[in-house]
Amino acid sequence: MKRITLEALLAAKQQQEYGQQYKYITELLEAGRIKPLKASGKNGKKPALYREYWLTEEKKETGPLLEELRFFLVPSISIDYYLSHLEVYRQERAWVQMLNTWLREKKGRSDIPQSVNERSFEIWGREKFLTKEQGKKILKHCGISLEELNVYETTEPLSYYSHTRKVPQNLLILENKDTFYSMRRHLLNGGKTIFGMQTGTLIYGAGKGILRSFRDFDLCVEPYMTDSQNEIWYFGDLDYEGIGIWENLMRLCAPRRQIRPFCPAYEAMLKKAVRVKSLPDMKDRQNRNIEKMFFQYFPDEISAEMRQILQKGTYIPQEILNATDFCSDE
Repeated sequence: MKRITLEALLAAKQQQEYGQQYKYITELLEAGRIKPLKASGKNGKKPALYREYWLTEEKKETGPLLEELRFFLVPSISIDYYLSHLEVYRQERAWVQMLNTWLREKKGRSDIPQSVNERSFEIWGREKFLTKEQGKKILKHCGISLEELNVYETTEPLSYYSHTRKVPQNLLILENKDTFYSMRRHLLNGGKTIFGMQTGTLIYGAGKGILRSFRDFDLCVEPYMTDSQNEIWYFGDLDYEGIGIWENLMRLCAPRRQIRPFCPAYEAMLKKAVRVKSLPDMKDRQNRNIEKMFFQYFPDEISAEMRQILQKGTYIPQEILNATDFCSDE
C-alpha cells in the first residue's frame, strides 16, 4: 500500500464544495480503494476526514495468465521467469504472444538464415525490435537465444579483389587500405605472385573491422572463397595491434579455418627496415598483452628481431613495402 495525503486525493476536486469532496472520499473508502491512517489526525471540518490514507493497489486477476503460461505457450518458451513475475508478463504479453505464434507456425522458415532486422520484422512487425527496443529482453525472459532464431548480424560488406575464382587458392587478408590497393594493382598489371605466393584473392581487413566482417564470412562472400581447400593468410602492421588482430581473427575462425601470418611479407618488412634511419614510435595505449603464437611461425632469429623492435616501442607499418617489393622473387 502507498501513503497519500487528503490534499492529493482531492487535487482534482478543488472546485467542488466540501460536501461533494466528503462524499467522494467516502465512496473511495467504501470501495476499499483507500484506508484511513488514523495516526494522521482529522482535518477539523464537519464531517471530519482523516489527513492521510493508505492507497490500496487494485488486485488483478492472475488465474487466466497462469493458465495461459502453463498451457498455451510452445515448449521452447521457458515460463519460469514469468511465473515468478506475473506483472512483467502482463506488460510483455503481447510481444510474447507474437513470438509464440511465430515459433508455433514457422514450419521450417527458421531453417533459412535471416538478418536480425528481417527476423525482427517477421516476428514482431518491427525491424528494430531486436536491436533497439525490447526484443533481447523478451528473448531473455523467454529463455530463447538469438541462435535459435537463426539470424546473422549485418556488418559492413567485406571488400575484396578476386584475381581468380579457381580453387584451391590462397586468400590474403591485408590490414591496411594502401597495401590492399598496391597489391591489387600489382596483380592487375600482370604480377604472377606476391612474395613468391600465387594469390587468388586479396581481402581488405580495415584494421579491426575484419573481426566483424569475418563473423559472417560464409554469408557475405562468393562460394569459391569458402572452399575448404583454400588457404588463408594475414599480413598487417608489425606492432602489438596488428598482431592482436591476427590473434583474435584466428580464434574467431577456429576450428573451422586456419589463418596463418604471411611470413614472407613480414620478413621483407624487416629487411627493408634495416635501411630506415629510425622506425616510427608505436601508437599510444596499444594492448601489449599478446601471446607467443605469432612468433612461432618464424625462425628464432627473425622472431627475436621482431620482439626487439616492439620492446623498443617502435613498429613497422605495412606501407614500408610497395609494388617494387612484391615481385622481388618472380
